[in-house]
Amino acid sequence: MSEANRKKTLILGVGNLLLKDEGVGIHTIQALEKENLPAHVKLMDGGTGGLHLLAWLEGYEHIIMVDATLDNNPSGTVRVIEPRFATDFPPLMSAHEIGLRDMIEAMVLTDNLPEIHLIVISVANINEVNMELTPVVEKSIPEVIRVIKELI
Repeated sequence: MSEANRKKTLILGVGNLLLKDEGVGIHTIQALEKENLPAHVKLMDGGTGGLHLLAWLEGYEHIIMVDATLDNNPSGTVRVIEPRFATDFPPLMSAHEIGLRDMIEAMVLTDNLPEIHLIVISVANINEVNMELTPVVEKSIPEVIRVIKELI
């Protein structure tokens, strides 16, 4: 497929770097900055998410979000979800879950919903203050990058 025919894609890492594993989405974006990605793919550190990101998401046909989740799976478990509605999110996402859900609902209401893939990484704790990931969650980043490359 030629570059001109590829979907304009945004990879959006969400999280809080100050809260250890809760920042895995941001750590993933930092790792992706060292990768050789196609020109139609852009990276964004979305911080803790929220409706303020809506304007930045305009114009993308495909959005891949990366975030931590408290879902009772073993830490470091990587899953891909295709949310079409806020109810498609895992029951307990990270500290900014409401912002991401609201963002999806707003896109649905404005009939401006691109193709969305949500990559969630299971974590055990989102309240521990530290800027480093736990080893088990850090080891999941190469798998997340592999999944992202398959999706793009």
